[in-house]
Amino acid sequence: MHDVRSLGTILGVWAHPDDEAFLSAGLMAAARDAGQRVVVVTATLGEHGTTDATRWPPDRLGRVRGLELAASLAAVGVTEHRYLGHPDGSLARQHQLQAIDELAGIVEQVRPDTIVTFGPDGLTGHEDHQTVSAWASTARAASAPDARLLFATTTDSFVRRWTHVHDRLDVFLADGLPLRTPDADVALALNLTGADADRKLVALRAHASQTAGMLAAIGEDTLREWWSVETFLDADRSPLPQRRGADAGGAAVPAWGTWQLVG
Repeated sequence: MHDVRSLGTILGVWAHPDDEAFLSAGLMAAARDAGQRVVVVTATLGEHGTTDATRWPPDRLGRVRGLELAASLAAVGVTEHRYLGHPDGSLARQHQLQAIDELAGIVEQVRPDTIVTFGPDGLTGHEDHQTVSAWASTARAASAPDARLLFATTTDSFVRRWTHVHDRLDVFLADGLPLRTPDADVALALNLTGADADRKLVALRAHASQTAGMLAAIGEDTLREWWSVETFLDADRSPLPQRRGADAGGAAVPAWGTWQLVG
């Protein structure tokens, strides 16, 4: 496992409960074990994260997911959490300057050495993920420009190994994803085995409203192995892939699409 002590105080900025567990539970656990401060920010409660809105109306699901998040963070030793209180699926339609200012205030309070979040692709393509990435990048520039910014990513080796799972589960929601980041471009990688992988599995299982279906479909061992590697790009050093060509304004067009919550 990479020595995470060089990352200092870590601030994770995520859109929904469970984002932090899938993408950084191992990192958070290692940092806490080393005595580092870890603070997690969640923008929404993910109250629309279901295909059965009759059984899980938004108010109920939001309450449940908040409790699941608390249990998941406890499993990896994280005791500091901030909730921004935005509606699930609506981050791109919030007042952007106000949202960024609120997050920048948290950054000023925490004074992180490292900020961890999604890349501009949003990893899965979810619009909320992509919006949070933009907020975190702008808040960092305003309030902690010297902090290291790490983007969670997926690598070519990850995609090749787990294509059979991605074909079964509707995880990556937009064209061009998952990213096939060259392994050589990865700035930080954690390979979780043994007790570390088990601890992450506990953190994932705590988000039962989101992971129970995965467990039923692919089994506990596969879920454990699937997310046993956490990989991150250095936002200042590793450019994300771009399509050839440009839009009407001459700007480079991202190599991924966007998934939006409907309804």
